[in-house]
Amino acid sequence: MTRTQTIASLFKTTASLLAVATTAIALQTSPGLAFSSEAQQMCTGDAMRLCSSEIPDIPRVRACMVRNKAQVSPGCRAVMDREAVASHKREAAAQ
Repeated sequence: MTRTQTIASLFKTTASLLAVATTAIALQTSPGLAFSSEAQQMCTGDAMRLCSSEIPDIPRVRACMVRNKAQVSPGCRAVMDREAVASHKREAAAQ
């Protein structure tokens, strides 16, 4: 395998891991909290910065984001808070 092939393989692997992390953040950051495309856009960088060591384990990425909520960007925190409130309202309505 040439150096170029090795680098290309590394980039493909990294892209795959990024896709998994992005999907994890898009789907949930806490139990019962489904994230929108806005949340995915606002929080993916924070997930990579704060929780890259947890990828590709979705439950661990989710727990890491919740645990590090105080360190996420203001935009991500606002989306997390807004969607958490909406999720709690949906849960209350379902009961």
